[in-house]
Amino acid sequence: MTRFRPPAFDAAPLSSAPDARFVPAPANGVLPDGFFSTTNLPTYVRLGGIWRLPLEPRMDSGIVLGTDGLLRIREGRRVAKGDLVVVGEAENGSEGVYVHLHAFVEPDDSSEFRFMTSEVSREKPIDYRQMALLLLEQRDAGGYVTWVAGPALVHSRARTDMTWFVEQGFVQVLLAGNAVAVHDIEASMFGTTLGMTGTGQASTGGHGLHMRAINAVRGAGSIANAVEQGIVKDGIMHALVTRGVPFVLCGSIRDDGPLPDVITDAVEAQDAMRAHATKATMAVMIATALHAIATGNMLPSFTMDRDGILHELPTICVDSSEFVVSKLKDRGTRQAFGVVTNAQDFLHILRLFIEREQDARERNPTNRDHASRAGKSPYPFLPIT
Repeated sequence: MTRFRPPAFDAAPLSSAPDARFVPAPANGVLPDGFFSTTNLPTYVRLGGIWRLPLEPRMDSGIVLGTDGLLRIREGRRVAKGDLVVVGEAENGSEGVYVHLHAFVEPDDSSEFRFMTSEVSREKPIDYRQMALLLLEQRDAGGYVTWVAGPALVHSRARTDMTWFVEQGFVQVLLAGNAVAVHDIEASMFGTTLGMTGTGQASTGGHGLHMRAINAVRGAGSIANAVEQGIVKDGIMHALVTRGVPFVLCGSIRDDGPLPDVITDAVEAQDAMRAHATKATMAVMIATALHAIATGNMLPSFTMDRDGILHELPTICVDSSEFVVSKLKDRGTRQAFGVVTNAQDFLHILRLFIEREQDARERNPTNRDHASRAGKSPYPFLPIT
């Protein structure tokens, strides 16, 4: 984890910067001309001579001063007429807004020739132990780990391991689409996904099994009802329901069915995802381009610990193609760490490392990682909300 470098607010030019300017929104859902467009980086607004960090940070939005005196990041569509919105384009503090570009950037003065300097590559080693420690620390300290998944997670036979992560308390919310739930439920009911057996063979008449699964859940009224009635007996959705872990299923134009729990209104779906993104203290995105980028756009690049110190938000993006990871980073989620592999291998190996670490701690409870010995975790567990 990269160490946070706080801004030098006591030194020029930030110490003598003006307060930010605010202009009322001209109409519901309309930001005033010249509004400040946010990034996902730590952004400070000078108000009453004090630099303040707005709540609910995310990119592509405005900064609103509430009647309670608090600053919040708001999507344009959520701004009401008369809301006071920060205006200005400068990010260097000269207009009362400072974007801390180098908050988590490691200094590198070296100009020597080097190999393997690309950020995303299937040839680079994967530090599974570090990711295992991150998840253990997050779970044990009450973090909010947000998982984002695509249907390949189910097709690749990562379903059993994903279910284990839910049951072991490493998942605080699952963000996905109709297909993830459909194929997981099909696997529970028929032992196939899109008619494909566990050995990768197409089954006779299997093309209609996902539709039968959808129909059964629609008849039950919801996924939770289908679990309660014994229609869905195991798997990811079963584990989420039985453990009370929330999930958000966002619809698309190509969805079959869809399942009754799927949110088909895009704006409503975005708001539902955003409600969880504001709580995120870590994100794991697996085998999905659209949902990963959508979630990435809602996430800040940082969270805050109980001492008020900012930390980079751990964000892991897993895909079999470098393209997806690179595209996520190109869309602004620069903190994302790319793992180029398939979902099955990633989850299975990560599970093994977590089990290994847990076994080691049980054998020798006093021999913990440095964070545990210090009495508190170095990772963030408080969202900026």
